[in-house]
Amino acid sequence: MNASRCCLSVPGLNEHMIDKGLGSGADEVILDLEDSVPPEAKQAARATVAAALAAATRTGLAVRINAVRSPWCHADALACATAAGPARSLIVPKVESAGDLAFIDRLLDGAEAESGRGEPLAVQALIETAAGLANLAEIVTATPRLQAIILGYADLSASLGRPSVGAPPTWLAEQHSILVAARHAGIAAIDGPYLGVDTGSDFATAVDHAAALGFDGKWVIHPRQIDAVTTAFTPTPDQVGWARRVVAALDEAHEAGRGAVSLEGQMIDEALAVAARRTLARVPAEVR
Repeated sequence: MNASRCCLSVPGLNEHMIDKGLGSGADEVILDLEDSVPPEAKQAARATVAAALAAATRTGLAVRINAVRSPWCHADALACATAAGPARSLIVPKVESAGDLAFIDRLLDGAEAESGRGEPLAVQALIETAAGLANLAEIVTATPRLQAIILGYADLSASLGRPSVGAPPTWLAEQHSILVAARHAGIAAIDGPYLGVDTGSDFATAVDHAAALGFDGKWVIHPRQIDAVTTAFTPTPDQVGWARRVVAALDEAHEAGRGAVSLEGQMIDEALAVAARRTLARVPAEVR
């Protein structure tokens, strides 16, 4: 699992915002072809995004295509699969079944074969409907391309009949479902964006809540939110040091034929080692 701590979404039709996003400090930049683009501008946005992909030099690129069964999905996926440039992933919105991802999988298989792309594109599933929540178990095993599932609050709120997105505790059941499905499948669980561009107390509460629950990262919709989200989902030096000591102590115990060991007054076993390895997996590559 290679999760992004902070994922910045930018409109796929706006070249200035794309350039600004690509130069930001977000782990992943999402070029959006769906909600931020009106129907009459879908083709133009697709061309803009393809050009941006071809010219990009950074890693951590994703494109949110239009939903399966929309008039634009297949053309979006083909454009992303055949565009030059670094590796990227496709974010598929409103995924409701394994069949949705199977369609994308077959479409990408053909496009990659035709274009000669050596590395298969990864896929992320955006869960935004009641059907998607109900079918999480089949969705997370639909394709080996799947690297993350994302909780989409705005559309899911409408699908569930909630009058507004609401405070973080409102979403505990849905967040738990996403986390369990992701952990069972060994993929990342990404929290959707706080639906505002500010960085006030409500934003901070939503970010801290998602990090404390165990999400691997979170979407943002404005560059000013990047630093706070990145910090919240980055282990502290003390957490990293403890995790390294746990892994080292248990490795040493296993070499000596023991299943558990005492470390700094605490009994260490494989359950704690799993948590420690997850902490180390979230350490930025440049400081590992």
